[in-house]
Amino acid sequence: MSTTELERSVVEPLDADDASIAYSAASEAGRELLSLGSGFIWGQALGKAGDRLSHEILCARLLAARPNDAILSEEASDDPTRIHRDRVWIIDPLDGTREFGEPGRTDWAVHVALVCEQRLSMGVVALPARGRIFTSAEPPPLPARSGPLRIVVSRTRPPAIAFEVARRLEAQLIPMGSAGAKAMSILLGESDVYLHAGGQYLWDSAAPVAVARAAGLHASRLDGSPLLYNLHPAWQPDLLIARPELAQRVLEAVRESSQ
Repeated sequence: MSTTELERSVVEPLDADDASIAYSAASEAGRELLSLGSGFIWGQALGKAGDRLSHEILCARLLAARPNDAILSEEASDDPTRIHRDRVWIIDPLDGTREFGEPGRTDWAVHVALVCEQRLSMGVVALPARGRIFTSAEPPPLPARSGPLRIVVSRTRPPAIAFEVARRLEAQLIPMGSAGAKAMSILLGESDVYLHAGGQYLWDSAAPVAVARAAGLHASRLDGSPLLYNLHPAWQPDLLIARPELAQRVLEAVRESSQ
């Protein structure tokens, strides 16, 4: 997908499908974040402004199109009654706030996912600084891979288990910011595995997992068990996203590293 996708400025009508609504909302938020980032603030102040701006855009667009849906956002207080709702949008308005505040970084994202009847239904991950938007409605083909196995991890808090898994698999560790950027790096052919331990909020992984699964990637907990969404509290202990041909090897390495 090209940078022109970030130039779309259409507020979807009420009868638009969920994927189009999510795509349009994430696209608009990404455009406005790029505009904000080209101004005269930076660092934490820019990150906070970006969080607030993107949250307001996404909530306004989603509720205009789907006024009866619930929203779980990183930038708003959690209403536990959402777990009883049939449709819940899970959004991370600016995943990688720290990276957004650092000039020149591209590893930040906008996440929009939808849970229907407790199941992850669809997701959109925008990488505005790279001019890319990934949607589970039209997932990209998985690129061919070659060379050593590459595991992408948090640039600020890589989990200890990742170092042991990398040793066992003779893999390279690649530090990166946003969870969405890390997951989409597999679809961009820049990594093969995304491994995280130590916990994440649901909005960190919901949209990336929806897109990853639609593209044929493996997505699970580190022990191979299913990822669950619309939980309370809004927390997942760990995460593994991997190319399908590598998933079993990685799960075995995780298991051996945990013994």
